[in-house]
Amino acid sequence: MSIPTAPPAPARRRWRGRKATLIVATALLLLVVGGFAYTAAIGMKNPLFLVRFLFTPRSEVEVLYDTRTISASPQPRPIPEHIQPLSGSVPWKGKSEDIVSVLHETRTHAFLVMCNGTLVNEWYSEPGKKTARESSWSIAKSVVGLLVGQLIDEGKLSERTRLVAVLPEFAIGGKFDDITVADLLDMKSGIDMTEDYAEYKPFAGVAGMQVTADLPGYLMKHRTLFFAPGTQSAYRSVDAQYLSMIVARIEGEPLAKVLEHRLWHPLGAEDVATWNLDHAGGIERGFGNLNATPRDFAKLGLLALAGGKAGDRTLISPAWMARISTPVAEAEPGWMYAAQWWHPPGHEKNGDYTAIGVYGQFVYVNPKHHAVITKLSDYGAQQDEAELIDVFRSVADGCH
Repeated sequence: MSIPTAPPAPARRRWRGRKATLIVATALLLLVVGGFAYTAAIGMKNPLFLVRFLFTPRSEVEVLYDTRTISASPQPRPIPEHIQPLSGSVPWKGKSEDIVSVLHETRTHAFLVMCNGTLVNEWYSEPGKKTARESSWSIAKSVVGLLVGQLIDEGKLSERTRLVAVLPEFAIGGKFDDITVADLLDMKSGIDMTEDYAEYKPFAGVAGMQVTADLPGYLMKHRTLFFAPGTQSAYRSVDAQYLSMIVARIEGEPLAKVLEHRLWHPLGAEDVATWNLDHAGGIERGFGNLNATPRDFAKLGLLALAGGKAGDRTLISPAWMARISTPVAEAEPGWMYAAQWWHPPGHEKNGDYTAIGVYGQFVYVNPKHHAVITKLSDYGAQQDEAELIDVFRSVADGCH
């Protein structure tokens, strides 16, 4: 009988190496399969989406989602131009800085200044940004606020209307069912869903709203309150999401299509826009992720500056524009809010208000100086917003 001999040492090492590689590969495979199974079970986007989302600039997240198209206006209305070089100093963190340096520092892609309805300054980080769509984040909330105002003006909706009167499937009993459209408009719903954008908590709060593949299902699981509706104010994206769903339900068509015929076409939008969905054929993420070109975003500010008029046509009533421009709630310390629009610190003196999207998007309106400023960026979560408002005020002072 022959006795087996052990393979030579190099062969043993090769076998051990292959065995270790096989174990690691198997573990990774199980991890990936488990990740796909877990995210599917909780109604979230898969792990590959989460990785891509982590490394995609926030201005470019449109490419990660299924979207619904908002067509350009059949009668586009270009903004009148009298372009001048962008130059000069602005206040910046206690110093006077060259404005272009500030734009670079705050990772700006597009910066447009309109005085008396005319585009006077236009700056882009690179030429292609002029016609590229960017994801707006919470600028979308202000757009939803305009749409809600139109429905209220037409008698299709009231600020006293309860959320569950339009969306009865969300009724749960108790105080949640008392939430009104007015509460949602002014961030007073009290819904207990954190406004946390941390990448390491992708399935919680507003981050979960961003990555869920089933927005209604996600909202169903988060119908608890942390204060009684209407008694306090606290900024929550979920309030805007419910408003967007109310608009779509009342109009009987997707939110993107409501925007298309109610605002986008009448404003003379020059380019196609899109709105990100929770899944193919699903519903819009109405709390953010409206994707459009810089000049078309600017038209929203011009609409507000003109008191709700586009050309000779009134799209938003004077009453609703007064509602937007009159602050009623402190949604963040020092920052007032009204009907999905922000009133920054110092608004009492300046009378200005703005749509703001996290990561540095602004459509800023300064009626005192007849100015509108649009800034699209990739700059922190809520970084230097008050300082940027000071920059805008300084620029608006130059409008004559």
